Amino acid sequence: MPATSTAQLTVGFDLDMTLLDTRPGIRATYLALSAETGTRIDADLVVTRLGPPLADEIRNWFPEAEVERAVTRYRELYRDHAFAPTTALPGAYAAVEAVRAHGGRVAVITGKYEPNARLHLEHAGLVADTVIGDLWAETKGEALREHGATVYVGDHLGDIRGARHADAVAVCVPTGPYSADELREAGADVVLDDLNAFPDWLAGHLAAL
Repeated sequence: MPATSTAQLTVGFDLDMTLLDTRPGIRATYLALSAETGTRIDADLVVTRLGPPLADEIRNWFPEAEVERAVTRYRELYRDHAFAPTTALPGAYAAVEAVRAHGGRVAVITGKYEPNARLHLEHAGLVADTVIGDLWAETKGEALREHGATVYVGDHLGDIRGARHADAVAVCVPTGPYSADELREAGADVVLDDLNAFPDWLAGHLAAL
């Protein structure tokens, strides 16, 4: 397992399906986009595979020439449809506070469009020291390294790749599209049932350094 320095402790968190259950809002936004454009979108299918960049998902429903416009419109509609139905996942607040209790900094590093990620956190009452959006897999790792994060908490195989890229401890929760076994098989250093277990894990991890 990668080492974690207690000096300048920074813990990175993914957003969708790690801190927040954004599925209802994402589903509502895709339905609104579908209704507005007349394009069939299976919103129930979409929310089972959150994680990769938005444009990758949009390409499943729109021709390439329309992808950029559809992405822009989705992000606009998101502000009207996504925030109210979103809820924090179990243990999210406690996990963030646990980092602060150890004098650490919280960095939310997400694939979500950064302005919307900030609004999500504000709506949920979750405070991060740093928010960086529009990243995926190894580019998340670059941001983790840049901000000195030595732990990254996520739910997706791409989050494991990001942590590996930054030589950070990959902590995963099976609250997204992958089971605990799948996350372990993909190389997660730690798999917790949910974020309720994170404060005790972090305390033990730091004590062992």
